[in-house]
Amino acid sequence: MSVIETNKLCKTFEGVVPVKAVDNVDLKIENDEFTAIVGPSGSGKTTLLNIIGGLDRPTSGSVKVNDIELNNLSDNELIKFRLKHIGFVFQSYNLIPVLTARENTEFVMLLQNTTVEERNERVDALLKEVGLEDKVNSRPLELSGGQQQRVAVARALASKPDFVLADEPTANLDSKSAENLLDIMLRLNKEEGITFVFSTHDQRVIDRARRVITLEDGKIISDITQNEN
Repeated sequence: MSVIETNKLCKTFEGVVPVKAVDNVDLKIENDEFTAIVGPSGSGKTTLLNIIGGLDRPTSGSVKVNDIELNNLSDNELIKFRLKHIGFVFQSYNLIPVLTARENTEFVMLLQNTTVEERNERVDALLKEVGLEDKVNSRPLELSGGQQQRVAVARALASKPDFVLADEPTANLDSKSAENLLDIMLRLNKEEGITFVFSTHDQRVIDRARRVITLEDGKIISDITQNEN
């Protein structure tokens, strides 16, 4: 089953010289995939991820998530849709500085009006899953970069999304932290069937991915399925 499907997707940024960041992209992402979207800087990776995630709108073409056409949603409907269906992990972590690891993780569930009991149970389980059960009361500045990114992964999973979009999630991490984070996400993919789609330059992500999609000048130039990890 396709959880994400794009059809003739285009995004042009207007300027003195218009830039077509995404150019006629047809793409299907199936449930349970662990996929890396790769390419040089300026190839359109992040723009494509932002459109798939409903953070940006295409100039033309369509993107469907679970057969819901995102272009047909109003801005408010899109916010609610993202909240329920899509998890995000960003390069810069995007944690709220004054909140603890627990509070950052449960923030999305607060917006979803989840009960206190369910929030507590899920936060405890997620922070244990990412190896931070002893850091629940630590704020971001008290955590290493790798630990902050693991909180970001827990937060992305808290809403029980259909899939997780990770934009250069290892870019600010040292080698050991990056390896640990990728091992956690790969295990979550294998054991819990969570779909992950990465935008990345990192060879470690590419090596772990089971599918590697290469963009160049906004176009897909290759789409390769690799050996099972």
